[in-house]
Amino acid sequence: MSNKRMCCLFLTMGILASSCSAISVQAQDVYVIDDTYGINDSYGTGQSYSPDQSYGTNDTYNADTVYDSYNTYTSDFTYEAESIEEVPEDIPAEIPEETPASSETVSSISNADVSTNMIPGWPTGPGITSQAAIVMEGSTNTILYAKNADVPMQPASAVKIMTCLLVLENCDLASEITITETGAAGVTDSGAHISAQIGEVFTIEQALYALMLASANDICLQLAETVGGTVDAFVNMMNTRAKQLGCTNTLFTNPTGMTDEKQHISAHDMALIMKAAAKNDIFCTITSSSNYTIPVTNMTGGERVLTNSFEMCSFSSPSYYEGCLGGKEGFTDASGNTLVCAAIRNGIPLIAVVFNGSEEQTDDEAITLLDYGFGNFQKYDLGSSDFSVISGGTVIVPAGLPEDQITYEEVDKGDGVFKRTYYYNGVPIGYAKSQLMKQEDNQEEIAKGEAQIKEAEEFSQMDNTPYYIIGGVGAVILALLVFVLIKILKK
Repeated sequence: MSNKRMCCLFLTMGILASSCSAISVQAQDVYVIDDTYGINDSYGTGQSYSPDQSYGTNDTYNADTVYDSYNTYTSDFTYEAESIEEVPEDIPAEIPEETPASSETVSSISNADVSTNMIPGWPTGPGITSQAAIVMEGSTNTILYAKNADVPMQPASAVKIMTCLLVLENCDLASEITITETGAAGVTDSGAHISAQIGEVFTIEQALYALMLASANDICLQLAETVGGTVDAFVNMMNTRAKQLGCTNTLFTNPTGMTDEKQHISAHDMALIMKAAAKNDIFCTITSSSNYTIPVTNMTGGERVLTNSFEMCSFSSPSYYEGCLGGKEGFTDASGNTLVCAAIRNGIPLIAVVFNGSEEQTDDEAITLLDYGFGNFQKYDLGSSDFSVISGGTVIVPAGLPEDQITYEEVDKGDGVFKRTYYYNGVPIGYAKSQLMKQEDNQEEIAKGEAQIKEAEEFSQMDNTPYYIIGGVGAVILALLVFVLIKILKK
């Protein structure tokens, strides 16, 4: 083929490429214009509630601070990256003096009805043999199930959940404790222990595993003295923290849960404490562990192998419960069997508490209660469609309930901010923090929306003929170029 013909061929191919490029650019510009329009992007619905944040930060405890219940916490309950927001509640001014639970009180309430079964339209809860129980949803504090939930009871070693929480809020896991006479006294108090010796050194991490898996009273007393300065001072911290969490039927007298006729707590208050503890991923890691080994210390020549009596997180146990995040079991003659746990499924976190149950029944009854909660309730996010909601807006309702059956009331907190409480048949089912939008703000948002709608309409009605013409001309040019190319190749 001659040089002249080659030049002609290359020129033809160049023109063809340029034509295709021009057509491509024009088509791309159409999509760019279309992408610049987005009504949904221009509207702010406020801060919507995200159940996908991980909730695992450890709060620093300050005995003089009343925790702001509007704050969001993160933990996994470990929550497997599920988030829940702290419920707006009014913190009681002081812990009321409650009558401790006596054997007569327990006897008189043993056949009491499940109070939540009296709510119109509420799913009927299961009958259980334990004297008191509760199922509480963690993101809203909605009570799904209640049986004598506000009656003061002997808690047994469920008390150690509060002990563990305070240690986690005040100590570093790598720091150490040294056993004194205070801790050694726990070896001879007829409770569980790991035979700690005076002068023996443990890390806080090792001590917490001994506290929660072995329910060791010797370690418990030593942790209390180390954190509080004295055991009595630590007990005061426990009561202060309970008050901050909204407990109204709680009085701690020791950190171990050993029987004391003055010490008492209700199932409802225990659920509030468990909720706070489950915010901490270290708490969940410890209490969900099947076993733990404390290595040789400065006073022993062998390891200590600890086995957890709480089996709902153990894959090999018949009591294993999918989604369970941790908990604690306990027993004394005065308290009967107790169990406290937290679990999450489908983004709904639940806390279950069973008090004064029968031996080997508390696991089964806790599982029954959790199944009831997960199987009969659902979550709505009302804040996603309400521009005035700036946080919260999540509600827990009976499965299948239409949203129009949900009502709410608001309390003015000042500066245009309101605490909103959602209700179903008079039962609180969720909370939100809302803000009064000024009329000029509303008009501005409406104007923006109308302008964008008009822009969208104008764009949709644009005459697209120029683009069709360009495309047609390009097609003709392309056909001519192909024809010329074929003629040249034939020659």
